[in-house]
Amino acid sequence: MTVANKKGYFITVEGTDGAGKTSVLATIENWITAQGHRVITTREPGGTPLAEQIRDLLLTSREEKLADDAELLMMMAARVQHVHTKIKPALMQGTWVLSDRFLDASYAYQGGGRGMSTARIDALHTWAIDHFLPDLTILLDVPVAIGQARVAHRGEEKTRFEEEKTAFFERVRSAYLARANQEPQRIVVIDARADQARVQADVIAALSQRWSA
Repeated sequence: MTVANKKGYFITVEGTDGAGKTSVLATIENWITAQGHRVITTREPGGTPLAEQIRDLLLTSREEKLADDAELLMMMAARVQHVHTKIKPALMQGTWVLSDRFLDASYAYQGGGRGMSTARIDALHTWAIDHFLPDLTILLDVPVAIGQARVAHRGEEKTRFEEEKTAFFERVRSAYLARANQEPQRIVVIDARADQARVQADVIAALSQRWSA
């Protein structure tokens, strides 16, 4: 990540629904606080009042079908607002930023899931946020069937994305793993099939290896 004179660090948590991101985000937040650092936790799409409005447009099913290109552009619009009004200012003040999803989700969901060109996402990313990337990304990897079973167990109303077919999520998972293979120094893959205690221990180990006390 390139931010002149930045003082905080930017960590993201990625994975398909049902991977256990919520508990891992809490684990990371507690770890950062225990190291004596300030931290804010945010999410994508969303993170600011305006970006949260875009999130609602993206996640709520409507009669009018959202075109794939429009979906990508709306995701990036929310991200630009998020980066410039929340993430970068916090980093400059020395606050660590922890986000539930970020850029890798676009490569996974719009690239892998929707089949959109990686080159197009690359170009839009460069134009919109100038190669801005997390310092560390935790990718929680879980087989699609397990993730879907966990989501179903929650009994919550499905988002527009969660209504997609299994094949969509298989493509999303494959795209996430491809990103991890391309950027192994930034993206750490955690086996999210394990019990919560094992996953949390693996995440803390990854954090400690990157930022030893």
